[in-house]
Amino acid sequence: MTVTTPSTRREHDLLGDRDVPGQAYWGIHTLRAQENFPASGERVGDVPDLVRALALVKKAAALSNAGLGLLPHRIASAITAACDRIADGEFHDQFPISLVQGGAGTSTNMNANEVIANLALEHLGHPCGTYSVIHPNEHVNLGQSTNDVYPTALKLATITATHRLVDALDHLQDSFADKAREFTDIVKVGRTQLQDAVPMTLGQEFGTYQVMVAEDIARLQEALAHLHEINLGATAIGTGLNAHPQYAVAVREHLTALTGLPLATAPNLVEATQDCGAFVLLSGTVKRTAVKLSKVCNDLRLLSSGPRTGLGEINLPARQAGSSIMPGKVNPVIPELVNQVAFSVIGNDTTITMAAEAGQLQLNAFEPVIASCLFRSIGHLTEAVTALADRCIDGITANAEHLARLVDHSIATVTVLDAHIGYRAATDVATEALATGRPVTQIVRERGLLDDPTIDELLSPARLAHSALP
Repeated sequence: MTVTTPSTRREHDLLGDRDVPGQAYWGIHTLRAQENFPASGERVGDVPDLVRALALVKKAAALSNAGLGLLPHRIASAITAACDRIADGEFHDQFPISLVQGGAGTSTNMNANEVIANLALEHLGHPCGTYSVIHPNEHVNLGQSTNDVYPTALKLATITATHRLVDALDHLQDSFADKAREFTDIVKVGRTQLQDAVPMTLGQEFGTYQVMVAEDIARLQEALAHLHEINLGATAIGTGLNAHPQYAVAVREHLTALTGLPLATAPNLVEATQDCGAFVLLSGTVKRTAVKLSKVCNDLRLLSSGPRTGLGEINLPARQAGSSIMPGKVNPVIPELVNQVAFSVIGNDTTITMAAEAGQLQLNAFEPVIASCLFRSIGHLTEAVTALADRCIDGITANAEHLARLVDHSIATVTVLDAHIGYRAATDVATEALATGRPVTQIVRERGLLDDPTIDELLSPARLAHSALP
């Protein structure tokens, strides 16, 4: 005999009874959340890191409660089996509610409780909704509150996402380092305030970008350390009400084992439950990274401007036609992508700052928008950084002959010679060069101020690179 699933099942909550689709693992709380919060943007299920983190938190809770004798092992085993399936990537479609929601993330926690409970019921051979056997709140949510589950899951998910960003930045750092080595002997004119400055090497310019990225990797890793402090065991406001006295320690140990992360229970759970400072710190660090990368991309667009009437010092790899009306035009689309992602990250950081500031008394109700903005910033920046490395930096070439001509005709070259011919003579040379358009080196030779070998040595790539060292 084939057992068919009814088209709907009736569930009950604080507000009354509602019919839920019979095939759904989610229940009445998720139904109401879908009605209350339009999911025109990201849904919880669209953020795999968060779904997995929720499953790991719930598994750690079940293991802890079973070990403390509060949850029957048969029920705990069914719950952990359900959590394993969710953590492995199944059932993302069962988290259909908007990532941004009222209620401080309660709907997300309820959604997870319902899906886990119904999967656990199925595991034991019971139909969905048989909450007398396994209840979303009484069993899956035992010893917990949204107010410690949600921020802990958010921290775990953010750590995972940020590690991917760090990996992408490490890849970009390698790309810049490769170009620095490739361009080590190419001399060019430096610029300050968009005016000619003293010579340098193109290798130094790209080496600078490599160092900038390395610094951002270090700052992100420092900010990540603060996310390893969790408030599981705090329950509603940090007093641990309705949780076993040993639960906080047990759940942290289980979650550490499940994630492999060096997690620590916050020393003051009341403080930790209301404080969003770690998210503000990470967001600000992600913004710092985005701002610096955007500056680098501004440089790349300037250095490659032209091809005939701009600086034209380097060539970015052509990726697509640049105009529907101007044949042959190619635009710096990858740097432009990074610029726009940076603008978005800056806006997201402002939202995160305001949301953290808006917390009141023992809880911040606005962690959902913090989550949405953080995941968007980190995810978009990770994609942009990867594109920058693979589709732009790796394919850059230098216009070495053009760069040499610019150095030869730059008035700023006289600064290199200043210490050898004196400031007054250097000023006279610069004045004549400006008036006649002739190269500084030619005038110095004609006046007999320096011989050719000395000029060549002073302007050699090796010397210019060495002179930039502290």
